[in-house]
Amino acid sequence: MESFDEVIQSPTPVLVDFFATWCGPCRMMHPILEELHEKMGDKVRIIKIDIDKNEALAAKYFIQSVPTLMIFKNGKQEWRASGVKSVEDLKRMLEAYL
Repeated sequence: MESFDEVIQSPTPVLVDFFATWCGPCRMMHPILEELHEKMGDKVRIIKIDIDKNEALAAKYFIQSVPTLMIFKNGKQEWRASGVKSVEDLKRMLEAYL
């Protein structure tokens, strides 16, 4: 199994969803991310990180609210936003890094 650091080193853009199971807006993101995956396929990678199970990672990236979404490419954080985002907004952001 790949580590988080290995995954974000990819030249393929990686969308990371920092979430919590108790978070209502986080649950709203799930179908949005599924639709995004259907639209973008293998051009991007989407991973979800549960902040309650990965406290050290959440602390490393200063996650203070959920959902927090980040785009990484070649190990570099390219974009970050908190709150629910639309499929269209996420697709537009990711396409900038293809």
